[in-house]
Amino acid sequence: MAQLTTTPTNNGQALLDAQLDLWGSTFAYIKSMALKSALDLRIADAIHHHGGAATLHQIATAAAVHPAKIPILRRLMRALTATGVFSTAASHDDGEFVYALTLTSRLLLGRGAGSLVPITAMTLHPALVSSFFELGTWLRREMPEPSIFKLSHGQTFWEMADGDKTFDALVNDGMASDSRFVMDIAINECGEVFQGITSLIDVAGGLGGAAQDISKAFPHLECSVLDLDHVVAGAPKDTAVKYIAGDMFQSIPPANAVFLKDCVTILKNCKEAIPSRDAGGKVIIMDMVVGAGPSGSNRKEMQAVFDLYMVIINGMERDEQEWKKIIFEAGFSGYKIIPVLAPLPNDDQALLSGWRPSSSSPLTVLDPPSLVASFHQPAPLPSQSLRVKVHHYWDSRNYPHVSMG
Repeated sequence: MAQLTTTPTNNGQALLDAQLDLWGSTFAYIKSMALKSALDLRIADAIHHHGGAATLHQIATAAAVHPAKIPILRRLMRALTATGVFSTAASHDDGEFVYALTLTSRLLLGRGAGSLVPITAMTLHPALVSSFFELGTWLRREMPEPSIFKLSHGQTFWEMADGDKTFDALVNDGMASDSRFVMDIAINECGEVFQGITSLIDVAGGLGGAAQDISKAFPHLECSVLDLDHVVAGAPKDTAVKYIAGDMFQSIPPANAVFLKDCVTILKNCKEAIPSRDAGGKVIIMDMVVGAGPSGSNRKEMQAVFDLYMVIINGMERDEQEWKKIIFEAGFSGYKIIPVLAPLPNDDQALLSGWRPSSSSPLTVLDPPSLVASFHQPAPLPSQSLRVKVHHYWDSRNYPHVSMG
């Protein structure tokens, strides 16, 4: 049996440190499940309702934790504090710990604007988590079908959503909360992207959360959403946003700007739907540029993990070279990446601009796990702007499909 030998670079302490790193990865799922428990118990809300600081017993009462389980709740809170979800300090009165919200746990308050509870709950759903048990098996199979999700559950992610109203609502709420969160930052930090256009279509815009945010921030914009029939059927009625049932892989209604999340096929359709640069046409994309932005280890790790997460539906996130390839394939001849937003826990935001010669128009891209891009194409169309959100994955024909969110 092979044995480790002790060397100056392989001594006992180094081995213990290596074991600690290994345990950190091995037990990472415990952190995720602790976070899920915090969502289930609404611990962040419990602390918030006590003025932003609460004792263990106050949290237990608000979360309806059985008195016999309070010692376990203490251990849960210790783990959540160690991972930075909450913070703690000793009370001045009796020495009992008081738990407080951090910036991270403030994202877990309620389900209103700015809350990431829905997207976090969706990501931690057992159907998604359990799918990764099949990753090793799936890698030994020929690409690309079935996806890991289908291999695990006998149906695709979207088939499950179509057949399970509860899961479908979870997905719609999750995608909408993620979109609202990113769009709020994008509008505040990159509002100039939306200047100079009079109409915008959010392609694969789901229930229209992002389009509604854009419409409120820029009342002069005529905002519309293009999505599949069953999605549009559930869209809200009391909004200034118009909803159009259709398939982006067939055609996209004319508009000034297209707001998009990847895919050459849709990019080419977007080019056909917007006027020339001189007429103010543009495509605005939101998606990730892997490797872009500050080089902090947490950011790089989350980019890599998020990209691997997308494998679950045969999806992917792209680095600069991969974006460059699809941008050029769509007919654009240049680009640049400009970081525009401050670091986020799992969002890399950057602005990518590209262009074609003469009468064509520039390309703009924003990057969190999202990216904002604007492209222009000479086309004698009356309106200006499209917004597209696309996740690229494949079926047995290697045909791209689109996420609804």
